[in-house]
This record gives sequence, C-alpha cells and structure tokens, in this order.
Amino acid sequence: MILGNEDIKEFIEAGKLSISPLSDDTIRENGVDLRIGDEIIRFSGDGNVARLSDKTSIESIYKTEKIIGNFILGKNEKILIKIKERVKMPNNLVGFCNLRSTFARLGITIPPTIVDAGYEGYITIGVSGGAVPIEIGTGTRFLHLVFSTTKSDVTSLYSGVYQNSKSVSGAKV
Repeated sequence: MILGNEDIKEFIEAGKLSISPLSDDTIRENGVDLRIGDEIIRFSGDGNVARLSDKTSIESIYKTEKIIGNFILGKNEKILIKIKERVKMPNNLVGFCNLRSTFARLGITIPPTIVDAGYEGYITIGVSGGAVPIEIGTGTRFLHLVFSTTKSDVTSLYSGVYQNSKSVSGAKV
C-alpha cells in the first residue's frame, strides 16, 4: 500500500521514519520531495576502463565536486548527486525514487532506484542529462520518494556497502 501524506506524518511523528532536515514543503500528497545536496560526482571521461575487480580503476573514473549554489548538468551528461536529506527507513517501508516531473519535462532521467527497508544515510542518485545543458541549484526539490508498506516486517534489513552513507557515493566493489 502506498502511503499518503497523513500516513507519512504518522510514521515520522512515531519516530519510525526519519527525514532530516524536514522542510515545510517536504511531505507531499503521496510521498516526500527531497532536495539536491552539496556534492556531485562527474565521470572523468578519460577513456579509462572501470574493472569491477579493481577498486582503483573504479575510483579513477570519478571526480567529486562540492557544490555551492548552482552547477551545470551537461547535455547527455551522467552524474551522481547526493540528496540533502538524511533518510532512516523502518523495517516495514520501501521507498521508490522518482524524478520530479519538472525535470523529466526537461529531458533529465534517473534509473529505477529503491530505498530498502532499514536503509539509513544520504541517498546517491544517478542522473542523466537531456538534450540541453541545465543549471540546477543546491536545495532544489528534485526527487520524489514514494513509500510502500511491506506485507510483513522485513527481518533481514538493508546492511549493504552504502549503509550510513555520509557523502555522494560511487560504485563500491
């Protein structure tokens, strides 16, 4: 079942779901809007091969940038964005990340992304630019996170390599 705005407020007030900071316009009709944070990762574009068996080759394809104010998402550019809010999911909710429609109408896309029950940290989201460069500011409402309850409590909560993420995260091998 998808949570409505009053359900989301109840989960937050009961301390089961945490979103911090929580702005006045975060909770929407049937989800929450999350904002662009202060870090992005751009791909180096130097032609190096990323080998899943080689951590150094993976790290060499990334260039992390601190963002103050605005940044440009280039035409057809692929980046990773840190979301501003820290999210802590309970054992009976799953989150589905969706791009806010304004950005989709500008040609930006994101891959299907799930926030698992038990996840805690800052979400990193992959973003693909569209046909034209777009200037985007930190703090801009960007992602719409829709929550669905699980039929029963999840007993094997998320404990993967991205748990407790504090910054934008590239692939971890």
